[in-house]
Amino acid sequence: MVDGPDRRRYESLRRTAQAKETRAQIAVAARELFISRGWAATTIRDVAELAGVSVPTVYSAYQNKTGLALALADAANLSADLTRMVAELEADDGSPQRQLAAMAGYDRRLFELQGELIVRIREAGRSTPELAEVYRNGRRGADQTRYQVFESWPQGTLRPGLDIDGAVDIYAALCNVDVYLTLTVEREWNPDRVEEWWGGVLERELLAPGR
Repeated sequence: MVDGPDRRRYESLRRTAQAKETRAQIAVAARELFISRGWAATTIRDVAELAGVSVPTVYSAYQNKTGLALALADAANLSADLTRMVAELEADDGSPQRQLAAMAGYDRRLFELQGELIVRIREAGRSTPELAEVYRNGRRGADQTRYQVFESWPQGTLRPGLDIDGAVDIYAALCNVDVYLTLTVEREWNPDRVEEWWGGVLERELLAPGR
């Protein structure tokens, strides 16, 4: 058990979560309008009105209608409750084990609700550079969170011989959409079982014995 993390350490994550919530509201409105009216009939003003924001806010968030189409993926962070993960990371009793569980829980919610969309974006990115960048940005953001958390731990928390770069790599290899879909679709695990397994294997792979 270690002392609770410095709350200021996660202030950037809090701001990111709030900004993502606004962007996700816009994306949800765009999804609804694109489906009900079609691409050509949907305007930026329509999206702004449905999302409850100003037209400039939409342009600031996504620049144009093409950006809005790509932004549908941003609704994933809202549905997976990024704010909840930040709160769990900031908790006063936030041991490394609890923080790993908080991140694994977020990934479980993300892949449970948006896994197929993430895979489609990745596949479409092979021929559409804009979508490829959306996917890469999502992966970079996830890595940044892991770096922030692992860097906050006292020396000796990670297992001997493992540095932070290696810990981030191991986390990414274990908790990703392909592993989640393999276990839930092919192996018929339920999401709770995946989340529990992730928590246990992350502890074994990342933390020093006795932590």
